[in-house]
Amino acid sequence: MRLRNVKNKSDIMNNSKLLILNNKDYLGKWNKVFGNNNPIHIEIGMGKGDFILGKALMYPNINFIGIEKYDSIIARAIQKIEAEEELPKNLRLLRMDAKEIDEVFKKEVDIVYLNFSDPWPKKRHSERRLTSETFLNRYDNIFKNDKEIVMKTDNNNLFEYSLETLSKHGYYFEKVSFDLHNSDVIDNIMTEYEKKFTQKGIKINYLDAKNCLF
Repeated sequence: MRLRNVKNKSDIMNNSKLLILNNKDYLGKWNKVFGNNNPIHIEIGMGKGDFILGKALMYPNINFIGIEKYDSIIARAIQKIEAEEELPKNLRLLRMDAKEIDEVFKKEVDIVYLNFSDPWPKKRHSERRLTSETFLNRYDNIFKNDKEIVMKTDNNNLFEYSLETLSKHGYYFEKVSFDLHNSDVIDNIMTEYEKKFTQKGIKINYLDAKNCLF
């Protein structure tokens, strides 16, 4: 997702209580950031923050971390979240590239959310997809116990690709839907993209993939 430049984005980011600037300093120590040992769920590519904010408000006993690569987008997310009457204590934001994910987390994440990720449609760019073997190997290093990836996308090619790569990587599918909003999935929180797509009648693909460590 791209957004027009936010002129005061640096001030917004530097003055935010939500944003953690020195990400790698907390490798293996994110429980100290939240002051508890509650489960940690992360969203890679959080956009303007609708999903991660909704999750944090819905589940106060889970710690949520939203990750975004672009300054202007994360600045908008900060503005939106900080407009709440009270900041969720179980929510933090990181400005980082997903390629560094295993340099920031180590055996401490319970669920990874991938919502409307860039499909990188060209074959030569396939390893940039967030469900490529390259990224699945990185996620192996960040999960605390059993692995779980929850994904939503409007892109059918990316979804089929992800079903294949996750299966090859040892995941089984707790839930798969090619039409999320006409499925039995409960507690779905829509992203800003999802709202736009749904209004246009575009079907949303959904999967909940798990890999139990015995």
